Amino acid sequence: MGKEIGLPAIEARDVFKIYKMGDSEVAALRGVNLKIKKGEFISITGHSGSGKTTLLDILSALLRPTTGEILINGKPISEMNDSELAVLRGRTIGFIFQNFELVKRLSALENVMLPLWFQGIPISERKKIAEKILREVGLGDRMEHRPDELSGGQKQRVAIARALATNPDIIVADEPTGNLDSQSGAKILELIDDLHQKHGKTIIIVTHERYVAERAERIIHIKDGQIEKSESGRNHKEAKIRRDYK
Repeated sequence: MGKEIGLPAIEARDVFKIYKMGDSEVAALRGVNLKIKKGEFISITGHSGSGKTTLLDILSALLRPTTGEILINGKPISEMNDSELAVLRGRTIGFIFQNFELVKRLSALENVMLPLWFQGIPISERKKIAEKILREVGLGDRMEHRPDELSGGQKQRVAIARALATNPDIIVADEPTGNLDSQSGAKILELIDDLHQKHGKTIIIVTHERYVAERAERIIHIKDGQIEKSESGRNHKEAKIRRDYK
């Protein structure tokens, strides 16, 4: 089935996430409501322990909410079993992690090919796709290198290439520059900007850095498991300036 026009890419409806800690319960999320439009770039920010990473994991269907509902392209995940949810994630969402999460024994090329293997794509096609994406992220000369032979910035480029391998509509990134120096981090953020501006991807990025959050169209502030406020980011302001100038 094709995607229904007009539906949000992701929607959270009155989402709670409760963790049991011995005899007590801790609410990581408390009644979150959020709509993310197709092609929108949002950042989620807040202090440590605010619930921002839990929210990202639930929005991307890595976790199920305790109560409430998550809809991805209009489809409620509560109606899906774990296998169906895994298929949805694999086809719809690309993940970029702070710690890269690359398979150490595999080359950069093999790491990018991995999600395509899960999709059942023939090896010749997997290799062709992975080589193309690695060239696009500037790693055409590092395809056969393993993660321990790459710099932090290069590892994150491999992670981005892997996230793009299945051509997902949505990219989620959890502190993608957290383990990088400022120069490498800036290049990674430029790549993420390009995914949004040139390729129309829906981007959700979690960060505690204001300058990173500002790159989004919309900044969601989380405090104590709830949305404290929402504001426009730099991309939204720059887009408005360009429209007004024209």
